[in-house]
Amino acid sequence: MIETREVNFAYRRGEPVINDIDCKIEDGEFVALLGHNGSGKTTLSRLFMALMHPRSGEVYVDGENIAKKEPADLADRVGYVFQNPDLQILADTVWDEVAYGPRNKKLSEEKVREQVEEALAATGLTDFADVYPRTLSFGQKRRLGVAAALALKPRILILDEITNGQDSLEKEQMMNYLRAINEEQGITIVLITHDMNIARLYARRVIVLHNGNLVFDDVPEELFNGTKDLTEWGLQQPTMAALAATFELTAVNAADFCAQLTLKAGEK
Repeated sequence: MIETREVNFAYRRGEPVINDIDCKIEDGEFVALLGHNGSGKTTLSRLFMALMHPRSGEVYVDGENIAKKEPADLADRVGYVFQNPDLQILADTVWDEVAYGPRNKKLSEEKVREQVEEALAATGLTDFADVYPRTLSFGQKRRLGVAAALALKPRILILDEITNGQDSLEKEQMMNYLRAINEEQGITIVLITHDMNIARLYARRVIVLHNGNLVFDDVPEELFNGTKDLTEWGLQQPTMAALAATFELTAVNAADFCAQLTLKAGEK
């Protein structure tokens, strides 16, 4: 569980970027954190795992104030995947990159091997185990960051724009895997994204920041039902959601939309 209480943050000599944020993310949730560039969402997520600390207010992980904690202190509880995957690359092979965290925890080599193989398989990187990480494509590097975080078996996983640079198939595979570990293993997912359709299809809760303020906190259906002017928060209605709302439907994809529209036409 992550909780913030009246959290404020400003970079040195800068304008505040987080203003009196109160929120709580319970164990097992799948949350999309949305907002325009500069809204404060990445800053807030970094406060969640002690990459930075608030100027005022408190951040709690599992009921513990993390004001005096460092990211390493939380690594077995909170995994973080950066927006820029190059920031996380430390090793000379994909295998060693994913194994870095488990080895740092002094796990047995057998356990390290088990967790690395599982993480590589989950992210489609098994065949790249011996590759130098910096030669991977941008999308592959993103998946490597996710694999390295998953290998530590965190209970909370924070992912910053991890679908950028992925093609539609890679994006679907990644998101389906995240949904599976959320539903089957109870891992809490906090997904920072500009992709409104991803948020609509996969998140069960959406938090929207605008100019450092929390302006929306509810289920995706309430955000994308067509009753709100999302442009005032710098967001855009997903195409399918906008089309469905025009016909007073809530379809999740084209096939669902056609089926609902046919049913509605038959009723008339």
